[in-house]
Amino acid sequence: MSSTYEASLGYAQARDQVDTLFPFRERFLFPQHEEQDVRYFCGNSLGLQPKSVGYLMEKELEDWGKYGVEGHFKATLPWFSYHHFFCERLGKIVGAEQDEVVAMNTLTVNLHLLMISFYRPLGGRYKILMEAGAFPSDQYAVETQVRMHGYDPDDAIIEIIPREGAHLIKDTDIINAIKEAGDSLALVIIGGVNYYTGQFFDLENITKAAHSAGAYAGFDLAHAVGNVSLQLHNWNVDFACWCSYKYLNSGPGGVGGAFVHERHGNDPTIFRLGGWWGNDEKSRFKMQKGFVPQKGAASWQMSNAPVFNMVAHNAALDIFDKAGLPALREKSIQLTGYMEFLLKQITHLPFEIITPSEPERRGCQLSLLFIERGREVFEALTQNGIVADWREPNVIRIAPVPLYNTFEDCYRFYEVLAQIA
Repeated sequence: MSSTYEASLGYAQARDQVDTLFPFRERFLFPQHEEQDVRYFCGNSLGLQPKSVGYLMEKELEDWGKYGVEGHFKATLPWFSYHHFFCERLGKIVGAEQDEVVAMNTLTVNLHLLMISFYRPLGGRYKILMEAGAFPSDQYAVETQVRMHGYDPDDAIIEIIPREGAHLIKDTDIINAIKEAGDSLALVIIGGVNYYTGQFFDLENITKAAHSAGAYAGFDLAHAVGNVSLQLHNWNVDFACWCSYKYLNSGPGGVGGAFVHERHGNDPTIFRLGGWWGNDEKSRFKMQKGFVPQKGAASWQMSNAPVFNMVAHNAALDIFDKAGLPALREKSIQLTGYMEFLLKQITHLPFEIITPSEPERRGCQLSLLFIERGREVFEALTQNGIVADWREPNVIRIAPVPLYNTFEDCYRFYEVLAQIA
Protein backbone atom coordinates (compact mmCIF):
# COMPACT_ATOMS: atom_id res chain seq x y z
CA MET A 1 0.00 0.00 0.00
CA SER A 2 2.82 2.45 0.86
CA SER A 3 3.81 2.83 -2.78
CA THR A 4 0.48 4.56 -3.44
CA TYR A 5 0.79 7.01 -0.53
CA GLU A 6 2.20 10.51 -0.82
CA ALA A 7 3.48 12.79 1.94
CA SER A 8 1.58 15.86 0.77
CA LEU A 9 -1.41 17.86 1.96
CA GLY A 10 -2.98 17.71 -1.51
CA TYR A 11 -2.86 13.91 -1.53
CA ALA A 12 -4.41 13.70 1.94
CA GLN A 13 -7.23 16.09 1.06
CA ALA A 14 -7.89 14.23 -2.18
CA ARG A 15 -8.27 10.97 -0.25
CA ASP A 16 -10.71 12.64 2.13
CA GLN A 17 -12.83 13.89 -0.78
CA VAL A 18 -13.51 10.34 -1.99
CA ASP A 19 -13.93 8.84 1.49
CA THR A 20 -17.56 7.72 1.87
CA LEU A 21 -17.17 7.70 5.67
CA PHE A 22 -15.92 11.30 5.83
CA PRO A 23 -19.39 12.73 6.67
CA PHE A 24 -19.53 10.71 9.92
CA ARG A 25 -16.95 13.10 11.33
CA GLU A 26 -19.70 15.70 11.57
CA ARG A 27 -21.59 13.54 14.05
CA PHE A 28 -18.99 14.15 16.79
CA LEU A 29 -17.96 17.04 19.04
CA PHE A 30 -14.27 17.98 18.99
CA PRO A 31 -12.32 19.73 21.77
CA GLN A 32 -11.00 23.12 20.71
CA HIS A 33 -7.48 24.51 20.42
CA GLU A 34 -7.15 28.18 19.54
CA GLU A 35 -10.77 28.13 18.32
CA GLN A 36 -10.11 25.22 15.96
CA ASP A 37 -10.96 21.52 16.23
CA VAL A 38 -8.04 19.59 17.65
CA ARG A 39 -6.51 16.73 15.69
CA TYR A 40 -7.81 13.99 17.96
CA PHE A 41 -5.79 10.76 18.03
CA CYS A 42 -6.84 9.56 21.48
CA GLY A 43 -9.88 7.44 20.65
CA ASN A 44 -8.04 4.41 22.00
CA SER A 45 -8.28 6.03 25.43
CA LEU A 46 -11.55 8.00 25.26
CA GLY A 47 -13.66 8.37 22.14
CA LEU A 48 -15.32 11.62 21.14
CA GLN A 49 -18.87 12.51 22.13
CA PRO A 50 -21.56 11.87 19.52
CA LYS A 51 -23.62 15.01 19.00
CA SER A 52 -26.83 12.99 19.38
CA VAL A 53 -26.11 12.18 23.04
CA GLY A 54 -27.55 15.47 24.27
CA TYR A 55 -30.82 14.99 22.41
CA LEU A 56 -31.23 11.39 23.55
CA MET A 57 -30.44 12.31 27.13
CA GLU A 58 -33.12 15.01 27.04
CA LYS A 59 -35.61 12.38 25.77
CA GLU A 60 -34.86 10.10 28.73
CA LEU A 61 -35.18 12.99 31.18
CA GLU A 62 -38.46 13.94 29.53
CA ASP A 63 -39.77 10.39 29.86
CA TRP A 64 -38.69 10.21 33.50
CA GLY A 65 -40.52 13.44 34.22
CA LYS A 66 -43.58 12.42 32.22
CA TYR A 67 -43.99 8.84 33.41
CA GLY A 68 -42.11 8.42 36.69
CA VAL A 69 -42.00 4.74 37.58
CA GLU A 70 -44.25 3.88 34.63
CA GLY A 71 -41.32 4.74 32.38
CA HIS A 72 -40.14 1.18 32.91
CA PHE A 73 -42.86 0.19 30.44
CA LYS A 74 -44.12 3.44 28.84
CA ALA A 75 -40.91 5.30 28.01
CA THR A 76 -39.97 5.64 24.34
CA LEU A 77 -37.33 2.98 25.07
CA PRO A 78 -38.88 1.15 28.04
CA TRP A 79 -36.37 0.83 30.88
CA PHE A 80 -37.44 -2.69 31.81
CA SER A 81 -36.04 -4.05 28.55
CA TYR A 82 -33.42 -1.37 27.90
CA HIS A 83 -30.45 -3.75 27.62
CA HIS A 84 -32.20 -5.60 24.77
CA PHE A 85 -31.85 -2.54 22.52
CA PHE A 86 -28.09 -3.12 22.23
CA CYS A 87 -27.87 -6.83 21.50
CA GLU A 88 -28.27 -6.82 17.72
CA ARG A 89 -25.78 -4.00 17.19
CA LEU A 90 -23.24 -5.39 19.65
CA GLY A 91 -23.56 -8.81 18.04
CA LYS A 92 -22.56 -7.34 14.67
CA ILE A 93 -19.53 -5.63 16.18
CA VAL A 94 -18.11 -8.68 17.98
CA GLY A 95 -19.38 -11.43 15.67
CA ALA A 96 -21.92 -12.98 18.00
CA GLU A 97 -25.53 -14.09 18.23
CA GLN A 98 -27.85 -11.60 19.91
CA ASP A 99 -28.32 -13.78 22.99
CA GLU A 100 -24.55 -14.06 23.44
CA VAL A 101 -23.97 -10.37 24.22
CA VAL A 102 -25.20 -7.93 26.81
CA ALA A 103 -24.44 -4.34 27.80
CA MET A 104 -23.93 -4.25 31.56
CA ASN A 105 -21.72 -3.00 34.40
CA THR A 106 -18.15 -1.96 33.56
CA LEU A 107 -15.23 -3.93 32.16
CA THR A 108 -13.43 -5.16 35.28
CA VAL A 109 -16.69 -5.90 37.09
CA ASN A 110 -17.67 -8.06 34.12
CA LEU A 111 -14.26 -9.72 34.08
CA HIS A 112 -14.63 -10.70 37.73
CA LEU A 113 -18.17 -11.99 37.22
CA LEU A 114 -17.12 -14.09 34.24
CA MET A 115 -14.02 -15.44 35.96
CA ILE A 116 -16.18 -16.57 38.86
CA SER A 117 -18.00 -18.73 36.31
CA PHE A 118 -15.07 -19.86 34.19
CA TYR A 119 -12.17 -20.00 36.63
CA ARG A 120 -13.16 -23.01 38.71
CA PRO A 121 -9.83 -24.56 39.73
CA LEU A 122 -9.95 -28.21 40.69
CA GLY A 123 -7.13 -30.51 41.72
CA GLY A 124 -4.08 -29.96 39.57
CA ARG A 125 -5.93 -27.75 37.04
CA TYR A 126 -5.64 -24.30 38.55
CA LYS A 127 -3.30 -22.17 36.44
CA ILE A 128 -4.17 -19.07 34.40
CA LEU A 129 -2.16 -18.01 31.37
CA MET A 130 -2.00 -14.35 30.34
CA GLU A 131 0.30 -12.00 28.48
CA ALA A 132 2.98 -10.14 30.43
CA GLY A 133 2.34 -6.42 30.50
CA ALA A 134 -1.43 -6.78 30.39
CA PHE A 135 -3.42 -3.71 31.41
CA PRO A 136 -3.12 -3.35 35.21
CA SER A 137 -6.83 -3.95 35.89
CA ASP A 138 -6.54 -7.36 34.23
CA GLN A 139 -3.47 -8.16 36.30
CA TYR A 140 -5.26 -7.12 39.49
CA ALA A 141 -8.37 -9.13 38.62
CA VAL A 142 -6.44 -12.30 37.84
CA GLU A 143 -4.23 -11.93 40.91
CA THR A 144 -7.14 -11.50 43.30
CA GLN A 145 -9.23 -14.27 41.71
CA VAL A 146 -6.31 -16.64 42.19
CA ARG A 147 -5.91 -15.54 45.82
CA MET A 148 -9.66 -15.97 46.40
CA HIS A 149 -9.24 -19.66 45.59
CA GLY A 150 -6.26 -19.97 47.93
CA TYR A 151 -3.45 -20.07 45.37
CA ASP A 152 -0.20 -18.13 45.16
CA PRO A 153 -0.20 -15.84 42.06
CA ASP A 154 3.53 -16.48 41.53
CA ASP A 155 2.72 -20.15 41.06
CA ALA A 156 -0.75 -20.04 39.51
CA ILE A 157 -0.27 -17.30 36.89
CA ILE A 158 1.76 -18.04 33.77
CA GLU A 159 2.89 -14.83 32.04
CA ILE A 160 4.10 -14.94 28.45
CA ILE A 161 6.81 -12.39 27.65
CA PRO A 162 8.32 -11.21 24.36
CA ARG A 163 11.48 -12.93 23.23
CA GLU A 164 14.75 -11.25 24.15
CA GLY A 165 15.17 -7.99 22.27
CA ALA A 166 11.57 -8.00 20.99
CA HIS A 167 8.61 -5.79 21.89
CA LEU A 168 5.86 -8.13 20.72
CA ILE A 169 4.76 -11.56 21.90
CA LYS A 170 4.63 -14.22 19.24
CA ASP A 171 1.27 -15.97 18.99
CA THR A 172 3.14 -19.24 18.58
CA ASP A 173 4.82 -18.68 21.96
CA ILE A 174 1.39 -18.30 23.57
CA ILE A 175 0.13 -21.46 21.90
CA ASN A 176 3.25 -23.42 22.83
CA ALA A 177 2.96 -22.26 26.43
CA ILE A 178 -0.64 -23.46 26.51
CA LYS A 179 0.46 -26.88 25.26
CA GLU A 180 3.26 -26.99 27.82
CA ALA A 181 0.90 -26.10 30.68
CA GLY A 182 -1.36 -28.94 29.60
CA ASP A 183 -3.75 -30.28 32.20
CA SER A 184 -2.53 -27.79 34.83
CA LEU A 185 -4.21 -25.00 32.86
CA ALA A 186 -7.70 -23.84 33.84
CA LEU A 187 -8.04 -20.58 31.92
CA VAL A 188 -6.41 -18.44 29.25
CA ILE A 189 -7.19 -14.73 29.61
CA ILE A 190 -5.59 -12.39 27.05
CA GLY A 191 -6.14 -8.75 26.10
CA GLY A 192 -7.36 -9.02 22.49
CA VAL A 193 -5.35 -5.96 21.43
CA ASN A 194 -2.52 -5.08 23.77
CA TYR A 195 -3.04 -1.57 25.12
CA TYR A 196 0.68 -0.67 25.04
CA THR A 197 1.93 -2.11 21.74
CA GLY A 198 -1.33 -2.28 19.79
CA GLN A 199 -0.71 -5.94 18.91
CA PHE A 200 -3.83 -7.89 17.89
CA PHE A 201 -3.47 -11.48 19.06
CA ASP A 202 -4.63 -14.54 17.14
CA LEU A 203 -7.72 -15.16 19.25
CA GLU A 204 -9.06 -17.99 17.12
CA ASN A 205 -5.98 -20.19 17.40
CA ILE A 206 -5.37 -19.26 21.03
CA THR A 207 -8.92 -20.44 21.73
CA LYS A 208 -8.34 -23.69 19.87
CA ALA A 209 -5.15 -24.33 21.83
CA ALA A 210 -6.87 -23.60 25.15
CA HIS A 211 -9.69 -26.01 24.37
CA SER A 212 -7.21 -28.70 23.29
CA ALA A 213 -5.59 -28.36 26.71
CA GLY A 214 -8.98 -28.65 28.43
CA ALA A 215 -9.04 -24.99 29.48
CA TYR A 216 -11.43 -22.10 28.88
CA ALA A 217 -10.49 -19.10 26.73
CA GLY A 218 -11.57 -15.57 27.64
CA PHE A 219 -10.52 -12.16 26.36
CA ASP A 220 -10.47 -8.54 27.46
CA LEU A 221 -11.51 -6.71 24.29
CA ALA A 222 -11.22 -3.14 25.58
CA HIS A 223 -8.86 -2.17 22.75
CA ALA A 224 -10.32 -4.55 20.19
CA VAL A 225 -14.07 -3.90 20.20
CA GLY A 226 -15.07 -1.47 17.47
CA ASN A 227 -11.46 -1.51 16.23
CA VAL A 228 -10.72 -4.90 14.64
CA SER A 229 -12.83 -7.61 13.03
CA LEU A 230 -14.05 -10.14 15.60
CA GLN A 231 -15.90 -13.44 15.19
CA LEU A 232 -16.32 -14.55 18.78
CA HIS A 233 -19.09 -17.07 18.07
CA ASN A 234 -17.36 -18.75 15.14
CA TRP A 235 -14.03 -18.79 16.97
CA ASN A 236 -15.75 -20.65 19.85
CA VAL A 237 -14.48 -18.14 22.41
CA ASP A 238 -15.89 -19.02 25.83
CA PHE A 239 -16.31 -15.48 27.14
CA ALA A 240 -15.15 -11.91 26.62
CA CYS A 241 -15.74 -8.48 28.09
CA TRP A 242 -15.02 -4.90 27.08
CA CYS A 243 -15.53 -1.25 27.88
CA SER A 244 -17.40 1.13 25.60
CA TYR A 245 -15.63 4.45 26.14
CA LYS A 246 -12.76 3.95 23.70
CA TYR A 247 -13.61 3.05 20.10
CA LEU A 248 -17.32 2.72 20.95
CA ASN A 249 -17.48 6.42 21.96
CA SER A 250 -19.91 5.86 24.83
CA GLY A 251 -18.55 8.30 27.39
CA PRO A 252 -16.22 8.17 30.41
CA GLY A 253 -17.11 5.21 32.60
CA GLY A 254 -19.64 4.12 29.97
CA VAL A 255 -21.46 0.82 30.31
CA GLY A 256 -19.36 -2.26 29.62
CA GLY A 257 -20.23 -5.34 27.63
CA ALA A 258 -19.93 -9.09 27.85
CA PHE A 259 -20.01 -12.09 25.54
CA VAL A 260 -20.76 -15.63 26.65
CA HIS A 261 -20.88 -18.34 24.00
CA GLU A 262 -24.35 -19.84 23.66
CA ARG A 263 -23.15 -23.28 24.73
CA HIS A 264 -22.52 -21.76 28.17
CA GLY A 265 -25.15 -19.04 28.23
CA ASN A 266 -27.93 -21.52 27.52
CA ASP A 267 -26.66 -24.01 30.07
CA PRO A 268 -28.30 -23.24 33.43
CA THR A 269 -25.85 -25.56 35.22
CA ILE A 270 -22.94 -23.18 34.52
CA PHE A 271 -22.47 -21.36 37.80
CA ARG A 272 -23.04 -17.61 37.78
CA LEU A 273 -23.73 -15.15 40.57
CA GLY A 274 -27.41 -14.36 40.76
CA GLY A 275 -28.93 -10.92 40.41
CA TRP A 276 -32.44 -9.61 39.89
CA TRP A 277 -31.85 -8.60 36.28
CA GLY A 278 -30.16 -11.87 35.41
CA ASN A 279 -33.19 -13.86 36.50
CA ASP A 280 -35.75 -15.14 34.02
CA GLU A 281 -37.78 -12.09 32.97
CA LYS A 282 -41.12 -13.96 33.09
CA SER A 283 -40.75 -14.63 36.79
CA ARG A 284 -38.73 -11.57 37.81
CA PHE A 285 -41.60 -9.71 39.45
CA LYS A 286 -42.94 -12.72 41.32
CA MET A 287 -40.35 -11.87 43.97
CA GLN A 288 -39.67 -15.51 44.78
CA LYS A 289 -36.66 -17.39 46.10
CA GLY A 290 -34.56 -19.40 43.72
CA PHE A 291 -32.45 -17.83 40.98
CA VAL A 292 -33.55 -18.98 37.52
CA PRO A 293 -31.07 -17.65 34.93
CA GLN A 294 -32.55 -16.24 31.77
CA LYS A 295 -31.23 -17.36 28.42
CA GLY A 296 -27.81 -16.22 27.25
CA ALA A 297 -25.26 -13.69 28.40
CA ALA A 298 -28.01 -11.55 29.96
CA SER A 299 -28.19 -14.01 32.85
CA TRP A 300 -24.88 -12.59 34.11
CA GLN A 301 -26.57 -9.23 34.76
CA MET A 302 -26.84 -8.16 38.37
CA SER A 303 -28.99 -5.04 38.52
CA ASN A 304 -31.38 -3.13 36.31
CA ALA A 305 -29.94 -1.14 33.40
CA PRO A 306 -28.22 2.19 34.23
CA VAL A 307 -30.33 4.00 31.66
CA PHE A 308 -28.66 7.42 31.75
CA ASN A 309 -25.25 5.76 31.53
CA MET A 310 -26.47 3.84 28.48
CA VAL A 311 -27.75 6.84 26.51
CA ALA A 312 -24.36 7.60 24.98
CA HIS A 313 -23.92 3.91 24.18
CA ASN A 314 -27.20 3.94 22.28
CA ALA A 315 -26.15 7.02 20.31
CA ALA A 316 -22.72 5.61 19.48
CA LEU A 317 -23.94 2.16 18.42
CA ASP A 318 -26.44 3.81 16.10
CA ILE A 319 -23.53 5.56 14.34
CA PHE A 320 -21.59 2.30 14.14
CA ASP A 321 -24.59 0.54 12.68
CA LYS A 322 -25.03 3.16 9.98
CA ALA A 323 -21.33 3.22 9.05
CA GLY A 324 -20.91 -0.55 9.10
CA LEU A 325 -17.91 -2.26 10.64
CA PRO A 326 -16.57 -3.73 7.35
CA ALA A 327 -16.33 -0.25 5.83
CA LEU A 328 -14.80 1.13 9.01
CA ARG A 329 -12.22 -1.62 9.11
CA GLU A 330 -11.25 -1.04 5.48
CA LYS A 331 -10.80 2.68 6.11
CA SER A 332 -8.87 1.91 9.29
CA ILE A 333 -6.38 -0.20 7.36
CA GLN A 334 -5.87 2.59 4.82
CA LEU A 335 -5.73 5.40 7.37
CA THR A 336 -3.35 3.61 9.73
CA GLY A 337 -1.22 2.57 6.76
CA TYR A 338 -0.98 6.20 5.70
CA MET A 339 0.00 7.31 9.18
CA GLU A 340 2.67 4.61 9.30
CA PHE A 341 3.97 5.71 5.89
CA LEU A 342 4.22 9.33 7.07
CA LEU A 343 5.94 8.40 10.32
CA LYS A 344 8.60 6.51 8.39
CA GLN A 345 9.49 9.77 6.64
CA ILE A 346 10.58 11.19 10.01
CA THR A 347 14.26 10.39 10.49
CA HIS A 348 15.44 13.09 12.90
CA LEU A 349 13.54 11.92 15.99
CA PRO A 350 14.65 8.85 17.98
CA PHE A 351 11.61 6.57 17.89
CA GLU A 352 10.50 3.27 16.43
CA ILE A 353 6.99 1.96 15.76
CA ILE A 354 6.53 -1.10 17.96
CA THR A 355 3.04 -1.95 16.69
CA PRO A 356 2.98 -4.79 14.13
CA SER A 357 3.28 -3.59 10.55
CA GLU A 358 0.90 -6.23 9.15
CA PRO A 359 -2.66 -4.82 9.02
CA GLU A 360 -4.18 -8.12 10.19
CA ARG A 361 -2.08 -7.98 13.38
CA ARG A 362 -3.18 -4.52 14.52
CA GLY A 363 -6.10 -2.14 14.70
CA CYS A 364 -5.80 1.61 14.20
CA GLN A 365 -3.34 2.25 17.04
CA LEU A 366 0.35 2.92 16.44
CA SER A 367 2.73 2.99 19.41
CA LEU A 368 5.87 5.10 19.06
CA LEU A 369 8.65 4.01 21.39
CA PHE A 370 11.08 6.87 22.04
CA ILE A 371 14.68 6.22 22.99
CA GLU A 372 14.79 9.79 24.33
CA ARG A 373 12.87 13.08 24.13
CA GLY A 374 9.50 11.28 24.15
CA ARG A 375 7.86 13.52 26.70
CA GLU A 376 9.23 16.61 24.98
CA VAL A 377 7.73 15.50 21.66
CA PHE A 378 4.41 14.68 23.29
CA GLU A 379 4.19 18.15 24.83
CA ALA A 380 5.08 19.76 21.49
CA LEU A 381 2.22 17.86 19.83
CA THR A 382 -0.17 19.03 22.55
CA GLN A 383 0.92 22.65 22.13
CA ASN A 384 0.10 22.38 18.43
CA GLY A 385 -3.46 21.17 18.96
CA ILE A 386 -2.81 17.44 18.58
CA VAL A 387 -4.30 15.12 21.19
CA ALA A 388 -2.33 11.90 21.57
CA ASP A 389 -1.69 9.60 24.55
CA TRP A 390 1.44 9.27 26.66
CA ARG A 391 2.16 5.92 28.33
CA GLU A 392 4.99 5.43 30.76
CA PRO A 393 7.81 5.01 30.44
CA ASN A 394 8.41 6.16 26.87
CA VAL A 395 5.56 5.53 24.42
CA ILE A 396 3.30 7.92 22.53
CA ARG A 397 0.17 6.13 21.37
CA ILE A 398 -1.83 7.51 18.45
CA ALA A 399 -5.05 6.16 17.02
CA PRO A 400 -6.37 7.40 13.65
CA VAL A 401 -9.98 6.33 14.27
CA PRO A 402 -11.90 5.77 11.01
CA LEU A 403 -15.21 7.20 12.30
CA TYR A 404 -13.89 10.73 12.79
CA ASN A 405 -10.23 10.96 11.78
CA THR A 406 -9.15 11.93 8.29
CA PHE A 407 -6.18 11.61 5.98
CA GLU A 408 -5.59 15.32 6.51
CA ASP A 409 -5.47 14.74 10.28
CA CYS A 410 -2.68 12.23 9.69
CA TYR A 411 -0.80 14.66 7.44
CA ARG A 412 -1.11 17.50 9.97
CA PHE A 413 0.28 15.19 12.66
CA TYR A 414 3.24 14.39 10.41
CA GLU A 415 3.67 18.09 9.60
CA VAL A 416 4.01 19.03 13.27
CA LEU A 417 6.31 16.10 14.00
CA ALA A 418 8.55 17.04 11.06
CA GLN A 419 8.95 20.59 12.42
CA ILE A 420 10.14 19.54 15.88
CA ALA A 421 13.83 20.37 16.00
